Amino acid sequence: MGTTTRAAVATLLAGAVLAGAVLAGAATAPAFAAPAPDGGGGHPGVQRVLDRAVATGGLPGAVAEVRDGHRRWFGSAGVADLATGRARLAQDRFRIGSTTKTFVATVVLQLAAEGRLSLDDSVERWLPGLLGAPGYDGDRTTVRQLLNHTSGIYNYAMDEKVRQEASGLPFLRHRFDGYTPEQLVRIAVAHRPDFAPGAGWTYSDTNYVLAGLIVERASGATLAAQIRQRITAPLGLTGTYEPSSGDTAVHGPHGREYSRLGLTGANATAYDVTELSPSWGWAAGDMISDVRDLNTFFAALLGGRLLPPVQQREMFTMVPTGHQWIDQADYGLGVAGIRLDCGPTVWGMGGAVNGSWSYAFGTRDGRHLLATNVNGDWVEGSWPIAVFTSELESEFCPRS
Repeated sequence: MGTTTRAAVATLLAGAVLAGAVLAGAATAPAFAAPAPDGGGGHPGVQRVLDRAVATGGLPGAVAEVRDGHRRWFGSAGVADLATGRARLAQDRFRIGSTTKTFVATVVLQLAAEGRLSLDDSVERWLPGLLGAPGYDGDRTTVRQLLNHTSGIYNYAMDEKVRQEASGLPFLRHRFDGYTPEQLVRIAVAHRPDFAPGAGWTYSDTNYVLAGLIVERASGATLAAQIRQRITAPLGLTGTYEPSSGDTAVHGPHGREYSRLGLTGANATAYDVTELSPSWGWAAGDMISDVRDLNTFFAALLGGRLLPPVQQREMFTMVPTGHQWIDQADYGLGVAGIRLDCGPTVWGMGGAVNGSWSYAFGTRDGRHLLATNVNGDWVEGSWPIAVFTSELESEFCPRS
């Protein structure tokens, strides 16, 4: 596997971490029938990566689902629960971190298609005064700049106090702390912006907190209701939802999610952090899903079944991320494109929160996809980074 691809994916996922130790067509879009199980030879390269993640990487468990045309394959390794030893299952739900951003961007673009907002609207128009801190200019900061991370708005997840409370042993004391979206924005704008609007690129969770607030203002409904009405219900994503700010549990079938709190060494304690406050991430990273739903969502999105052509082009108008995501990764409106060392580009998004790493990427037509998750957030050697790079290469690189 190439070192540049590994660096690109590593940085993608690191940027997707919430903090510290880790962090108009949809309403009528048809639900999609489940692909047929893969009755062929399976995907041994992906399975080997999952097995190594557990055996060599020391992670509790790993899962993946591959969609290739009308065929579906599921693989797993390790356990969903260290206490019971239960195996991980295809229907198990987990926190998807920053892949939430793709759902939010899709809703924003649908609202744009309906004429209820414009990507060139200013933040000030929708959220007057919220970007009124010194150095910020809400009149010059646009919705588009929020979605493609060119706004320059400081990432609240990098605030020293937030980082201290989201990593190490303090996380165990603070993981149920609640935040409002407005509080997260105020934490961010207490810092100077990274650059003037449109003058650079920096991954910032604050952008999507603001985007979520704009969705609610433009639609007159909650973000959760908009995601449900426009995406999860039409697509039949029964395992996917945005939790309320005070809902600390993962509902439905799920395993446990474990964190070493950023502590290193094979003997570091793995703490069960399945329950935590989703308000730390909200529109930037609070959703829950499973591998089947993630592939169904990205198949519809990449395949052009969630957005009209104009908005589809907007979403996939990519900007270079420079040194932050390495030359092989670009970012659009809530989606990333990664050019693999072997040639092809795959499209999707990854995310990480305490106890959970996941991603879903696929070909531009949405016919070939890979979604995966590991239920541990620590790194032994190159793990879990190698899960994401080796899997992509084993599945999408041309076979000789």
